[in-house]
Amino acid sequence: MRTTIDIPDETYRELKVKAAREGKTFREIALRAIKRELEIVGGEPAEKFEIPVIRSRNPGTLDLTNEQIDELTAFT
Repeated sequence: MRTTIDIPDETYRELKVKAAREGKTFREIALRAIKRELEIVGGEPAEKFEIPVIRSRNPGTLDLTNEQIDELTAFT
């Protein structure tokens, strides 16, 4: 997946220097930071959950509206 984000110039320079010191690319450093953010929320491991699966009697033919999906996957 490719995306675009605005990073302040000073932060970008700091990350580039850090990457050079570690012999890594800017991308590697940025991805490492993103992965850490996903793993840690408020200093504790992020809570994991399972995405509900909607079964079909005829796979590939399930046709649901957004409202029907909301009813089947109510997160309460």
